[in-house]
Amino acid sequence: MNAVVVAVCLMLLLAVLRVHVVLALFIGALVGGVLSGMGLEGTMVAFQEGLGAGAKIALSYALLGAFAMAVAHSGLPRLLADWMLGHLRSSDGAGSRKRTFTRWAMLAGICAMAVMSQNLIPVHIAFIPLLIPPLLVVMNNLRLDRRAVACVLTFGLVTTYMFLPIGFGKIFLTDILLGNIAKAGMDVSGINVMSAMAIPAAGMVVGLLLAVFVTYRKPREYRDVAVDGGGAGASGAAGAGGGSGAGANGTAPAISRYRIVVSLVAILVCFGIQLALNAVGSDADALLVGALVGLCVFIFSRAVKLHEADDVFTDGMKMMALIGFIMISAQGFANVMSESGQIEPLVHATAAMFGSNKAMASLAMLLVGLLVTMGIGSSFSTLPIIAAIYVPLCATLGFSPLATVSIIGTAGALGDAGSPASDSTLGPTAGLNADGQHDHIRDSVIPTFIHFNIPLLIAGWIASLVL
Repeated sequence: MNAVVVAVCLMLLLAVLRVHVVLALFIGALVGGVLSGMGLEGTMVAFQEGLGAGAKIALSYALLGAFAMAVAHSGLPRLLADWMLGHLRSSDGAGSRKRTFTRWAMLAGICAMAVMSQNLIPVHIAFIPLLIPPLLVVMNNLRLDRRAVACVLTFGLVTTYMFLPIGFGKIFLTDILLGNIAKAGMDVSGINVMSAMAIPAAGMVVGLLLAVFVTYRKPREYRDVAVDGGGAGASGAAGAGGGSGAGANGTAPAISRYRIVVSLVAILVCFGIQLALNAVGSDADALLVGALVGLCVFIFSRAVKLHEADDVFTDGMKMMALIGFIMISAQGFANVMSESGQIEPLVHATAAMFGSNKAMASLAMLLVGLLVTMGIGSSFSTLPIIAAIYVPLCATLGFSPLATVSIIGTAGALGDAGSPASDSTLGPTAGLNADGQHDHIRDSVIPTFIHFNIPLLIAGWIASLVL
């Protein structure tokens, strides 16, 4: 049994059995490294070396959490939630047209924000802890199943970069996908990457429609719990897990016009800096710099007073700390898998099982891509690993350059949705679990895996045969 297969399957099994994801990643990496022949010491060294790559990501998310909590402290999210609740309470019954419109408008707005976070306002998951926690009480009032919201968020995060060559999509499709295929020796100069990824993207759309209109369309009950300075003001509920954004004494500050204005300015400054840094191609981490400057706006404007700043920022960092630790551990796991030297034999052995059968060979390559990305947790990290191996295999099997781009792009994107260590599932969980009622594995990972990886796998397989 290939060590990568064992490591990923063990990690996923432990996560489903409710072993903490960080521990599941560590145990999976340890077992996989030892089975590959690296030995205990070699595995630990590889894991430790990989941890450093996740430190920048973890710090960025921690500062983002602090920034989100400062925005919540200003009262802006609470104002939004209060307005939406007042709008709902004016409707004439649970089945009214207004409530139905609000439900679908909210889902459409969240999807639009997720799409724009990859290109127009390239902040990736940065908007989730700002937007989602204060809206939880509104979702509760609508009895909206949060698993549907998780699927909407993940759809917007993943489908956008794997289809539109703008923003993060340009990095994924042009720089990494086409770049690595060309580096492996295949001419892709005349390839329209959107044509190559259109059918796989259609599979994602089918998955979203199934999740929203079929699987999770029924109402689901949640408790009203005060969350992050947003839900408390909107619902008036007092319960466990609330008050993070309210400061040390658990009392939310009164909404003031000045703090609202400062909050809007800080958000614009944060997003503007990220846009500017991405536009000039700066090597500086745009999310890290933007969040840091946004926090400075709150401090220097005195919208967050100095005696409150420590509590507000610490609570915000706690909110995102889990994502940071998981991302760090995922980098260690990914480094062990890369250093094991087991990915290339896995691809060749899988392809060899089907000889010249193009249909079965393409399915096998897609399944291997799913397995690798589920373990690594990043499509962007998977593509460089598999492209160099898949290009000669596709050429030998007689796949066209367009089909090759589709196979490798789909193989890379498979597993981003549904991976316990992917920010495409960690981000939605960070927002939807602000009141402790959304489980990462059962409410984010499993729903997104079922509704996106299965349709994407089928769509990518069809694309490989018709392109």
